[in-house]
Amino acid sequence: MTAPPTVSLSRTAVGSEVPPAVERARPRWRGEDPVIGWAGALVVAGLAFFLRWWHLGTPHQFSFDETYYAKDAWSMLGNGYVREYVEDADKSILNGQLGGLWESGPSMIVHPEAGKWLIALGEKAFGMDPFGWRIAAAVVGSLMVLVMCRFVRRVTGSTALGLVGGLLLSLDGLHLVLSRLALLDIFLAFFILCGVHCVVADRQWFRERLAAGSTRLLFRPWLLAGGVAFGMAVGTKWTALFPLAAFGLLAFAWSWGARRSFGQRRALLRAVLLDGVPAFLHLVLVALVVYVATWTGWLVHAGEYEKALSNTQYTTYGGGEQWPTATEPDADGLGEVVQSLRSLWYYHHDVYTFHAHFLNDSEHVYASKPAGWLLMSRPVGVDAQLDIKPGSQGCDAPRGSDCLRQVLLLGNPLVWWGGALALLLAVVRWVGARDWRFGVAVVGTGSTWLPWLMYDDRPIFIFYAIACLPFVVLAIALGLGTLVGRSDEPSPRRTAGVVVAGSYVVLVLLAFAWFWPIWTDQLITHSEWLDRVWFTRWI
Repeated sequence: MTAPPTVSLSRTAVGSEVPPAVERARPRWRGEDPVIGWAGALVVAGLAFFLRWWHLGTPHQFSFDETYYAKDAWSMLGNGYVREYVEDADKSILNGQLGGLWESGPSMIVHPEAGKWLIALGEKAFGMDPFGWRIAAAVVGSLMVLVMCRFVRRVTGSTALGLVGGLLLSLDGLHLVLSRLALLDIFLAFFILCGVHCVVADRQWFRERLAAGSTRLLFRPWLLAGGVAFGMAVGTKWTALFPLAAFGLLAFAWSWGARRSFGQRRALLRAVLLDGVPAFLHLVLVALVVYVATWTGWLVHAGEYEKALSNTQYTTYGGGEQWPTATEPDADGLGEVVQSLRSLWYYHHDVYTFHAHFLNDSEHVYASKPAGWLLMSRPVGVDAQLDIKPGSQGCDAPRGSDCLRQVLLLGNPLVWWGGALALLLAVVRWVGARDWRFGVAVVGTGSTWLPWLMYDDRPIFIFYAIACLPFVVLAIALGLGTLVGRSDEPSPRRTAGVVVAGSYVVLVLLAFAWFWPIWTDQLITHSEWLDRVWFTRWI
């Protein structure tokens, strides 16, 4: 595919006599200092970590679905697999009483284990308390900001736009709150971003090798790394399968387009045989191997599930039918591995049945339709302490009013609303100008958001959109780059673009400061809370 001139702050060569296809294969950041790029990204990520680490242990309780994932992770640490918990386990844990928490039988978990193992690392290092089960999310959320800086820089060729992209991600409310909770979605979003970054890096690596004269590129290290990242993403939540498929197809399309742009004969056949097959092995097969490996703890203890089934202590979501392996004699050696893998397959069938059928008639007060996610239609109340009287806990509300504390899963409206407009521009630029950079934003957002439209008959929540956020931010960065223009364009136009782009970033920062209290459980008066809850559907 032919790429138009870059729309970023990067310096690009003009007047070059190098063939166009070769020139397009070159990295677009050669004129930029890599030390500044990395130093700036580390500073932005460090700031993000400070904001996520600050008072991370508050509120001192299980917030929302932390009650499942934090305890599952602790059980995996202690037992190697997830066991059922005794009644009032939450209360015992918060009181520091960690003995006698587990029942004898295994628990039917409905999400893979990779994200929970990361939560478990924090609990191992810092203990089974709110800080311990949240610190992994804070670290991964901050690393995600670092990767975002590098990702936007790679796509746009601009260090400045890369830093802006990372900063915008760090200033979003969904990202902030999920980086301060022991939920799975921040890990999912991080690994998806890493996987897509690797696919984009492979595009540039592939074109450089073609420019150098290589034609048979069977080993593609960036795609291999992408397969590992996507395997971890699917190992956190199955919804990562959609972007894996989308960017796998996009990688093939890029390879085909690259061969055509270099004038190779039978470009499609070469792309299928020389690129498509290796790409499938690097991305999909590697992702499958990594995914199965994330279930190692379960596989080692598959016999516990089989024993529970044979003793009718455990009912599957598939109608109570026993797995065939539950009544088979225990195998040895390689046969035991095969038997455990078969049990894992039957277990997956049960989990799929749960997600596909058992949630359809459920309801939840914070459920939201995915059609409105990009506009922040219905946030999720994670925690709230209401009716704090004047003079209590430092409340300075006037007589007859009160104070409150809240943690609200609400995105920064200026990021999401600006991102929705930027995505419209991205569609136009991708389809009309055939600019692959905008296609990354469109495909990334579409593959992480549109599949949810098929499941809007069940309780799903707006924070699932965190997987879309990096691509929404990428669309914004590309839009800002379009406003600013090229370095060789007339000064008045660039000046106006810089003013508009800079003003937008400042407004995002001010909005972040404005909503900070309801993202981080701060004490505010009822009147101050109403000033921040702009719509009744946000209540």
